[in-house]
Amino acid sequence: MPDDSPSLFNVPSQIALPLGAQTLRPPQRLVVGNGNSSVIEALSDPASWPFHVAVLMGPARSGKSLIGRWLAGQERSLALEVIDDAHRVDEVELFHRWNAVQQGGARAGEALLLIAGQGESGWQIALPDLASRIGGSLQLAITEPDDAMAGDLLMALAEQRGLSLPQAAADYLVPRMERSYAALEALVAAIDRISLERQSPATMSVWRAALEALQGPEQQRLF
Repeated sequence: MPDDSPSLFNVPSQIALPLGAQTLRPPQRLVVGNGNSSVIEALSDPASWPFHVAVLMGPARSGKSLIGRWLAGQERSLALEVIDDAHRVDEVELFHRWNAVQQGGARAGEALLLIAGQGESGWQIALPDLASRIGGSLQLAITEPDDAMAGDLLMALAEQRGLSLPQAAADYLVPRMERSYAALEALVAAIDRISLERQSPATMSVWRAALEALQGPEQQRLF
């Protein structure tokens, strides 16, 4: 598989994250690849964001919140506020928060990251004044993973569940599965469940059963 990790500032393929009390084991990590490396690079310097505000969007389960947590834990000259699920926040409140960063940002050293869900038509903002301000901010979007990133994600998700999978599992499963972050999570969960139900290691028969459970019995004809 090709190495798609960025080289500009040597982002590792997985970034450790600060965690609270309720965590998976081992420590949760943010997998970096084609779908998010340019986003992480752009977010690394809030001082360069237009108006000191950035908007991050992406598919479901793509690690938007994890990126926000990673960014909030970095030491920098600007104090960063992260608002997750910004598309669910009252628009007037967001409008005032955007203005507050402009009024005090340069002096107080503040920046604002808005994380929003990505529907079919993007983030629809009804308040015109907010829409114009958000439109002028740094716009970033996570894209779907390629083979290399999907394989890394699959292995990392398995590790977080304490599920032992060889690299051969990623080589086998990635070309046969639906390509999305949510599908990767669902597939690993299915492998874990079936392995526990059978009280057996997660071997190829378990991988096949998980694919069939998620994508239907027609998958068997592909093997």
